[in-house]
Amino acid sequence: MTQGKYEMVVGLEVHVQLKTRSKAFCGCSTRFGDPPNTNTCPICLALPGALPVLNEKAVELAARAALALGCTLHPVSVFARKNYFYPDLPKGYQISQFDKPLATAGSVKVDVGDGEKSIGVTRVHMEEDAGKSLHDRYPSATAIDLNRAGVPLIEIVSEPDMRSSKEAGAYLRTLRQILQYLAVSDVSMEEGSLRVDANVSARPVGQKELGTKTEMKNMNSFSGVERALEYEFARQCALLDRGEQVSQQTLLWDAAKGEARVSRTKEGSHDYRYFPEPDLLPLVLHSEWLAGIKASVPELPADRKKRFTDEYKLGNEDIEKLTALPLLSDYFEAAARISGEPKGAANWVMGDVQAAINASGVPISEFRVRPADLGQLIKLVADGLVSRSAAKVIFGQMVETGKPAAQIAHDLSLVQVGDDGAITGWIDEVLAEHPEEAKRYLAGEKKLQGVLVGFVMKKSAGKADPKRVNQLLTSRAGAG
Repeated sequence: MTQGKYEMVVGLEVHVQLKTRSKAFCGCSTRFGDPPNTNTCPICLALPGALPVLNEKAVELAARAALALGCTLHPVSVFARKNYFYPDLPKGYQISQFDKPLATAGSVKVDVGDGEKSIGVTRVHMEEDAGKSLHDRYPSATAIDLNRAGVPLIEIVSEPDMRSSKEAGAYLRTLRQILQYLAVSDVSMEEGSLRVDANVSARPVGQKELGTKTEMKNMNSFSGVERALEYEFARQCALLDRGEQVSQQTLLWDAAKGEARVSRTKEGSHDYRYFPEPDLLPLVLHSEWLAGIKASVPELPADRKKRFTDEYKLGNEDIEKLTALPLLSDYFEAAARISGEPKGAANWVMGDVQAAINASGVPISEFRVRPADLGQLIKLVADGLVSRSAAKVIFGQMVETGKPAAQIAHDLSLVQVGDDGAITGWIDEVLAEHPEEAKRYLAGEKKLQGVLVGFVMKKSAGKADPKRVNQLLTSRAGAG
């Protein structure tokens, strides 16, 4: 993004809460929404003599994420103490990683509208979360909830490769999707399991040297990140136009007002007085363990999109929707393989299935209609055993009861009738009941065929095979 003679430069720091049952260095629960200060112990309260023990599951999830982002995993990494004083940090320091992080030098390819762009990932390192300061519980006082203190995080630091708020939004959405496919995090900005800090600067177009950056915090949505970047870029451009300098600061975004306020002057790494954590040994990853982690990395979104395009011959719009979430993608694929009708499965999943899930409010993993049963329903339609209208009725009953399609079709007598004798009988009754339409149709007014088919379907309560109804009516018109 450029504004006159200036260019936006953006780098993002994304903090991701890892999906573990216990904290990074103790056995306390990471469960969200529990009463304040109930998930704490001497270790996360920083009581004297309490020593941290590293959570192996957190290392596994962090390593999986780093590999999926194309990073080099280092066999040896070191935890460090990042020293700063804040009420929600009981120890007075955060256990993080500094000069020897878990992984470095990766990249993420994002669709920026007019093609793909590769955004560099500088590093992925492990750290623990701080607690939470609550300023709205008591008048003129701040409350501290330490349930989150010690929760395991990874910080994904990008290169300053983004040149617009749109590119930053595309990077974040792609990154979130990758993490969802990996199942390493809930990546919920509402619950704080994904948080974004944005570093933004303005520089003259064509200049290689980076300008002075500011850091934007307190953004609770991707659209909020985009708005905050546009606001801050415009502010910096105005300062530079007046001949003033941009100060390196941390700013808090106020979404309601659409503006930012200064939180503090930005520190440098030397201000945190990093030094190796004396209570933790270096983290050593053995080759056998690493091989197991590499084998656990699932098919990622970009690979799945390509495979779906090649295997199922679906359009780009369908592919984007069907691969948006891993569980939805898995559901579609199971239904498509069982039915042998990928386009039909895509239509059902993007239409009736998603509508039913949204209406019920349950996740797709708990949805009553299993993908195998949806595949069976699609196959019943494809084989001409139930009509499309009957299939809608059957699906509604599947949502309510969880019963398989074939059973519901039998119980409700919705199995389609293809017997010529029965269909001929219904046609005779319809022609007798609608003599004017029958006369005009038999005289050659072909546009009435659809009307008569509708009457026959109604007469048969949806049981007649509409394809055979059309064939028999056509032959009747020819004979007439």
